[in-house]
Amino acid sequence: MKENVQNQQERPYVVCHMSMSLDGRVTGDFLRDSRCESAVQAYYRINRDYAASAFACGRVTMEESFTRAFRPDLSRFREEVIPPMDHVADENASFFAVAFDRHGSLGWKGPRIEDEDPGYGGAHIIEVLCESVPQACLAYLHSAGVSYIFAGKDDIDVPLALHKLRSIFGIRRLLLEGGSLLNGSFLRADVIDELSLVLLPVTGNAQDRSLFDGSVTTFFRLEEMERLEDGAAWLRYRRA
Repeated sequence: MKENVQNQQERPYVVCHMSMSLDGRVTGDFLRDSRCESAVQAYYRINRDYAASAFACGRVTMEESFTRAFRPDLSRFREEVIPPMDHVADENASFFAVAFDRHGSLGWKGPRIEDEDPGYGGAHIIEVLCESVPQACLAYLHSAGVSYIFAGKDDIDVPLALHKLRSIFGIRRLLLEGGSLLNGSFLRADVIDELSLVLLPVTGNAQDRSLFDGSVTTFFRLEEMERLEDGAAWLRYRRA
């Protein structure tokens, strides 16, 4: 996939890459329907084609996709004192999974994503935390070999987080992959440079989440369209 990536000295180039229904839903049973299987596989293929140095998800998405609701025992870390400073656990890492997890709630069993898909597997984990995260959580992340940065006191400061991801870890291109809460926070911060949308030929249910929670008016221009199997399509937009 050829693309002229903007020279981002202060933050990565951000691509919001999502699969969604015709009515803009990004969660729901339709994603597991066999009639959408080829489109979902196309989504993962496009993810790999971008060859980004990092992908980012919110806490809920990371928990559903990777940690499987694992909860570590933090009691053994209660007496440890860790300075509230950004922590790089692996200075040689070049591929990253960025978890926006303000309270440090995710439980990681190791420093990397374990997944058969090369678009995710092997990515070194970076937790984006708020300053109010408990000390025991920092000690646990240290022990698990997970990197972390602080961005905001009680809520995530998205521009600050992106600046640190670029300046500390050298991340030049980031795939933003949900959920809708995180996507919405990026949109409101005006840091989404590109939309990559795999459109599935189905509508969702009322309780399914939308592409952006708390959306604001933002204009994009269509750059590319590709017809996929079984009535799906890939739409690629740049910020206007």
